[in-house]
Amino acid sequence: MLFQLGGVQFEIWPLNMQEVDRGTEATFAEKPVVGRRPPLEFVGEGPETYSLRAVLFPERLGGLSTLDTLQSQKQSGQAYPFMRGDGQALGYFVIEKVHERSTHIAANGVGRVIDVDIEIKRDDGNSGSGFSLASIFSLFG
Repeated sequence: MLFQLGGVQFEIWPLNMQEVDRGTEATFAEKPVVGRRPPLEFVGEGPETYSLRAVLFPERLGGLSTLDTLQSQKQSGQAYPFMRGDGQALGYFVIEKVHERSTHIAANGVGRVIDVDIEIKRDDGNSGSGFSLASIFSLFG
């Protein structure tokens, strides 16, 4: 496993992770003073986001159901645990965007290559407290 977001595992196949971008911010308050630039006071961490890029080869490796699971997780509006393949828990994240780009369209209308871009944002306010056993089981079927 390369990464896992809720019930979706990104592996070598069927959903192959190609690129991961991480962005973090810090938040500062300005204090106006006379005669110089306003000093900045650190007030906390800002947003933490990830952009995930993956590719799917449904004709050879399957995996279309993985896209359905991603869409379901996005539509639920819930925060899901995000974990790196080495076991490092990265926090709870909401899925803000799933973008699919199909190329080399087969006769059945499905792309032979599907590029998937996923935008996720950390949600510390929902650090798992909204998870019930039923919502965990719903990820797998």
